[in-house]
Amino acid sequence: PVPIISWRKVNGHNPSKARLRKSQAVLEIPNVQLEDAGMYECKAENSRGRNVFRGQLQVYTYPHWVEKLNDTQLDSGDQLRWECKATGKPRPTYRWLKNGVPLWPQSRIEMVNGVLMIHSVNLSDAGMYQCLAENKYGTIYASAELKILASAPIFPLNQRRKTIIVTKGQEVVIECKPQASPKPTITWKKGDKALRESKR
Repeated sequence: PVPIISWRKVNGHNPSKARLRKSQAVLEIPNVQLEDAGMYECKAENSRGRNVFRGQLQVYTYPHWVEKLNDTQLDSGDQLRWECKATGKPRPTYRWLKNGVPLWPQSRIEMVNGVLMIHSVNLSDAGMYQCLAENKYGTIYASAELKILASAPIFPLNQRRKTIIVTKGQEVVIECKPQASPKPTITWKKGDKALRESKR
């Protein structure tokens, strides 16, 4: 007699969007997604017995960004840490370019699993960077610019040469806040003599 056919996903539920056609003989899954992957079982039975067939559905996907890069400004001497993260099947691998040229690990440069680290950045590190995520189905790109701030100390006009009048015995505060990159070291002098800390 004509068998009764049933389908099931082994170790899971049939996708809710799945439909059966041709007297249950055909299982259709529209718009296949990663979570639809798995082992499927077709069972056919009639009064004379039953038979089972199993088939593995593997789903492969183009890489897709989960985390991209952002343009970054750093002081000279700071550390850069950029991470680009992509999903895909097979799992994507990553490569880095700087100004269109492949970037390789060096004494200050590390690249591990989509993470780029540059220790103690300097002006030579400035430029456009690209992260490539790729598997055998395709390659995607993410780009960002690294700007390095480097300037000698400059005092704002309102801090330059001013006279402070204070009553004897009172406390006085004199600020020294230059604009500089990287952060400058600051020393104080009274006249030509270096100031040293004391109780006062």
